[in-house]
Amino acid sequence: MKLLAPAIVASLGLHAEAAQFVAHKNEVLGSKNDSCCSSLEVAGLKNIFYENDEQYKNRTASYWSVSAQLQPNCIVQPVSTEEVSTAVKTLGAQSNCKFAVRSGGHSTWAGSNNINDGVTLDLGLMNTTIYDEAANLARFQPGTRWGGVYGALEPYGVTVAGGRASSVGVAGFLTGGGNSFYTARRGFACDQVQNFEVVLADGEVVNANATSNSDLFTALKGGSFNFGIVTRYDVQTFAAGDLWGGVRVHDKNHTQQHVEAYTAWVDNVENYPDGSSIVFWSYLPAMKDIVIIAAYEDVAGNVAPAGFDKFMAIPALSDTTRKASHKNLTDELEQPTGYRDIWFTMTFKNDATVFKYIVDAHTKFVEAWKAISTDGDFITQCMFQAIPTTFAEHSKERGGNVMGLDLVKDNAVMLLFDIAVKGEETEVIAREALRAVTEEMQRFAASKDALVDWQYLNYADAYQDPLGSYGSANVAKIRAAAKKYDPKGMFQTQAPGGFKISKVKNSTFTKQEL
Repeated sequence: MKLLAPAIVASLGLHAEAAQFVAHKNEVLGSKNDSCCSSLEVAGLKNIFYENDEQYKNRTASYWSVSAQLQPNCIVQPVSTEEVSTAVKTLGAQSNCKFAVRSGGHSTWAGSNNINDGVTLDLGLMNTTIYDEAANLARFQPGTRWGGVYGALEPYGVTVAGGRASSVGVAGFLTGGGNSFYTARRGFACDQVQNFEVVLADGEVVNANATSNSDLFTALKGGSFNFGIVTRYDVQTFAAGDLWGGVRVHDKNHTQQHVEAYTAWVDNVENYPDGSSIVFWSYLPAMKDIVIIAAYEDVAGNVAPAGFDKFMAIPALSDTTRKASHKNLTDELEQPTGYRDIWFTMTFKNDATVFKYIVDAHTKFVEAWKAISTDGDFITQCMFQAIPTTFAEHSKERGGNVMGLDLVKDNAVMLLFDIAVKGEETEVIAREALRAVTEEMQRFAASKDALVDWQYLNYADAYQDPLGSYGSANVAKIRAAAKKYDPKGMFQTQAPGGFKISKVKNSTFTKQEL
């Protein structure tokens, strides 16, 4: 690793005392030191932690997926937009400084929100939520999690469309699109954002909204981490009392009933926009078997409304449905920590044959993995969510985004297929096995003319290409915004994590667009 050279000290305009401090840090830290970390200290940032510091260990352990728990040279925790700007300018002064940005830390794969042998900008201390009643806005910082947002807004009788699990961070969720309980009523969560405050590559702080930097505003709605670091989100609020919802668990023998009920549900979303339904088949180690888990919500607070009749007619092993606050329902939808999580996503037309094939493939996958696993301590999810055409229509009504769902002309279903395992070597094997089965799922869907060439960024794994699936026009918008607001490509090269527009080679949906 390179230490902080005198020339770099001079280029940063540091005084002799600062240079002496840097030299001392270089000497003390030796080969484990990184000049980038030292320069951040010299720039005046206070919350900088190294691998032997307790805060470093705590923050590393707090990543939801163990796969993302890497070893940066240091972790920096800014407390303000100004400190984020200072960090970006300081790192940008040294082209060898690689860095990652972490908000909630819920992305699953290694390198998505953390880095080895670089700097991790951890925004966890920037976690306030302010309700602006006059403007009908919630203004919150990127280190906030959705449970904190909902809890802050609850006393005012309002909420926002956001994550469905309290521990999910706001930043990646919103810039990746954001599917919420309210999508059928309001469009994706990113469509609710009225303004982004963004630190650009040169450290400048700008606002992006419908009238100022509008191209950046649109690109941030689904374009992910390609333009700068968002330090505040201003999101539209709306009145909300208690919702109705909860979780029902079923025996796997009711698979066919759920497939029939869900395919009917997808085609009825347009007629029942207050409803939200997620159904997944999950292997749970405590039960040593697959069960069907269904999460239902009615955002208007109607108790067991008719839209859920087909689901509610299926016998349940347990049922937590009740009237409760938005926060309470998202507190329930949490997943266990301490695992290495491998995710995959695809989308297919609302076809019961393809749906059933995927469920059966999941069953075979679980049986095969049980034979491999030495302790049986793994979890799977084969999760289905409705993606009807009405979602894109709502997005367009709110100004549009770059997700490209308007190119999908049929009601569709989004799949999240994942496995959670323990052990680094086990993760490697599980990743290969999961990729093999999901490729077979895609081939089958394609054979039925049911494969939809669109991927939800927030569920995609590193080898997938969600940005490329947005369509050529949207890829062009993202590229143009990245070039304009980050002309030197700092966030493409120095911040390699996440899905990068510079790595998108070919756009999909070309035939449909022509």
